[in-house]
Parts: sequence; C-alpha cells; structure tokens
Amino acid sequence: MAGARTLFYKEVLRFWKVSFQTVGAPVLTAVLYLLIFGHVLEDHVKVYGQIGYTAFLIPGLVMMSVLQNAFANTSSSLIQSKITGNLVFLLVTPLSHWAWFLAYVGAAIVRGLVVGLGVLVVTVWFGPPGLAQPLWVLAFALLGAGLMGSLGLIAGLWAEKFDQMAAFQNFLVMPMTMLAGVFYSVSTLPPFWQTASHFNPFFYMIDGFRHGFFGVSDVSPWISLAVVGLAFLAVSAVTLRLLKSGYKIRN
Repeated sequence: MAGARTLFYKEVLRFWKVSFQTVGAPVLTAVLYLLIFGHVLEDHVKVYGQIGYTAFLIPGLVMMSVLQNAFANTSSSLIQSKITGNLVFLLVTPLSHWAWFLAYVGAAIVRGLVVGLGVLVVTVWFGPPGLAQPLWVLAFALLGAGLMGSLGLIAGLWAEKFDQMAAFQNFLVMPMTMLAGVFYSVSTLPPFWQTASHFNPFFYMIDGFRHGFFGVSDVSPWISLAVVGLAFLAVSAVTLRLLKSGYKIRN
C-alpha cells in the first residue's frame, strides 16, 4: 500500500496547493446561492412545516459542494495527466488498479469533505440547521463523495479532451445535482416530478444527508442509504474494471 499512500498524498497536495481555487471558490459560490435564495424566500417558505428556508438550504448546499468537488478532483486530475503526458510516470510503476482507485477516490473524498466543511462553517451563521443525527451526515457525506470520486474516474478515463469532460459535468452531473432537491423539498412537486425525482440517485444522497440535520426527510434514510450504497458499489465495480483493463490509458 506504500504506492497507494504516495499517490494519495500527491493527489491531496495537487488540490491543496491551489486551495484558493479548489476550496475557496466553491465556498464563495455556495455563499452567493445562500444569500440570493435565502434572502428572497426566507419569509415565504417553510419546509416540513416548521423549518426556515435558509436553514433547510444549508445542508443541500453543503452536500452539493461535496458531490461536485469530489467529482471534479478525480476527473480533472486524470484528464490533465492524460493531456499533458505525465500519466506515463504512473503507468510505469507497479501500482495495481486497487492502488489507483484508493488513492484517487480517497483524495476526492478529502477534497469533498474539506469544501463541504468550509461551506458549512461559513453559512451556518445565517441559519443554524442543527445536527439531529450526525452519523447520518457523516455516512452520506462519505458515500456521496466516494460515489462521485469513482464517477469522476470513469469520466476522466473516457474523456480525451477538456470539452468532453466539460460536457460530462455540465450535462450530467450539474443537472442531476440541481434537480435532486438542493433548493426545494421534492414533496412540494407535482406527482409526476416527485416520481421522476425518485429515479435520481443524487436525490437520495442529499435527502439522507439533510435527514442528519433535521431528523426528517422526504424518504426514509435507510432507503436512501441502500440506494446510495448500491450505487457506490456499482460505480466502483465499473471503475475498477476499467482501471484493470487500462481503458484509454494503456494504448
């Protein structure tokens, strides 16, 4: 595991050296979302009958930041290495596909959690959401970041240029995140859109995460945990298979 630890350390340093961009910018974006939506809707919307809109919005913004930045960490690292040509230095090492997976996904989890914690620390002053069941918060943060880190690896392996990666993020990750209940409770949607939301795995990540703060959610946290856990196992299995076969990196 020495090689995996070294690669993990390198991947953590990669984003931390430019933390103003990789951590500070996402935190600022989340604060702007909170200031705009919270200011407009705080006096007009109550969620679950008793929770203020600003407090409701904060966990959604935190989880959205965790997911997007975990995905960005693995996908950007791999596509940059492929385009600049320095991926060859990893290919000549005796690292197994498991070592690649643990290092890249581990670093993605670290970045996701660091950004999420930064968003929480900065936004919690505007409307403290409480912390009813912290273990649910931790479980969904780890699983969600791991799932998105694995998905980012798949995207990085598949993409051959930056615009392909941008398309993957803009037309898949961003819409599924935004339509997962970050800014609203799906229980307020018309029946058709409620049903459609339940086919979005991102919804379960955000809803389960939010349950940890309020103790209430649109679906049972156990159902959300099962869906997210199965999705993580499935995406991880595909990622490991692609890494083992050298898909688009050992040509």
